[in-house]
Amino acid sequence: MKKILIVDDHPEVVELVSTTLEIGPYEILTAENGQQALALAIAELPDLMLLDIMMPGRIDGLEVCRMLKNDERTSSIHIIMLTAKGQEQDIEVGHDAGADDYFIKPFSPLELMNKVEEVLV
Repeated sequence: MKKILIVDDHPEVVELVSTTLEIGPYEILTAENGQQALALAIAELPDLMLLDIMMPGRIDGLEVCRMLKNDERTSSIHIIMLTAKGQEQDIEVGHDAGADDYFIKPFSPLELMNKVEEVLV
């Protein structure tokens, strides 16, 4: 069973994503900030992280992505950045941080499921 870590500071987004993915063969983990995301990623080694870029606290999603991709233990975790911003510049910054893909909120559950399946194949 593939493990997916959902990281977003908005509980309604976490709930939507969790509910959508629970119908698939996935174990769902959640975190609400960068510090929790780093700790869970190291402890659980998920196959995929759905990671919000903008979060409260001192570590945002871009920094989480950079830290995980630069750590030998976690560099193989697939990361899809989630954001309400969809400008080309933001997409480049996410890819520069090491993200495998970029998903713009709001999104449909079907789009989300297709993107997750595409990355985890």
